[in-house]
Amino acid sequence: MDGERICARILVLGIGNILWADEGFGVRVLETLDRAYTFPEPVTLLDGGTQGLYLLPYLEEAEGVVIVDAVDFGSPPGTVHIRADADVPAVLAARKVSLHQTGFQEILGLLALRGHTPGRIVLVGVQPEVLDDYGGGLTATVAAQIEPAARKVLAILKDEFGIVPEPRAGEGSLVTAAVARAPYETERPSAEDACRIGDARVLVRGDI
Repeated sequence: MDGERICARILVLGIGNILWADEGFGVRVLETLDRAYTFPEPVTLLDGGTQGLYLLPYLEEAEGVVIVDAVDFGSPPGTVHIRADADVPAVLAARKVSLHQTGFQEILGLLALRGHTPGRIVLVGVQPEVLDDYGGGLTATVAAQIEPAARKVLAILKDEFGIVPEPRAGEGSLVTAAVARAPYETERPSAEDACRIGDARVLVRGDI
C-alpha cells in the first residue's frame, strides 16, 4: 500500500487475558505502545481483553485493524508471526489457544455478514509458552517479544496506513496502574497468601 495514505479510522487492538500468563501478551504490547507514543486522531488503541462481541462496534467503524494476540502457530515459544486479511480468521480457527479467540472468530464472521469487514486486517501474533498460570505474568520467553512486536505494529502503521506516532512525554493511560505490567508481575502474592486472602492486585477487600 501507499505509505502516504492515511486511513480515516485505524484500530490497534490488543486481545487476551492478563490474568493467565502469556495470554496477556496483546494487552502488554499495547501498554508499551501507549506508554511510549501518542497516536494521531485516526488511530485508536484499544485494550480488548476478552470482550468478544462487545468489540463489534469498534471493528465496524474501522477501515484498518491491527490485532496483537497470543496464538498457537505450532511454533517454538516466543516466535512472532504476521498474518493478514483472510489468513487471520483462518489461523484463529485452526490454532485457538483460548475461548476469547472463539469469540473473535464470531466477530469476524459477523463483520463479513454485515458487510463491514475492514479493508485491511493484520495480526501480530506470538506463540505462547505458558497459559495455565492464573495470576501469573508473561514468561521471560514471551516478554522478550514485547518490544519487537511493538516495533512490528509501528512498522505496519507506517507502511500500510502512513501513520507515524509522536514520542510521548509522560505516562500512558490505556492500562490502570493497579494492573500495569511492572506492579502486576512483581507484586504477585505467594500461593499460600493468594489462596487465603485473595490477590490484592485484582480484588479489593473491605472490613467484614
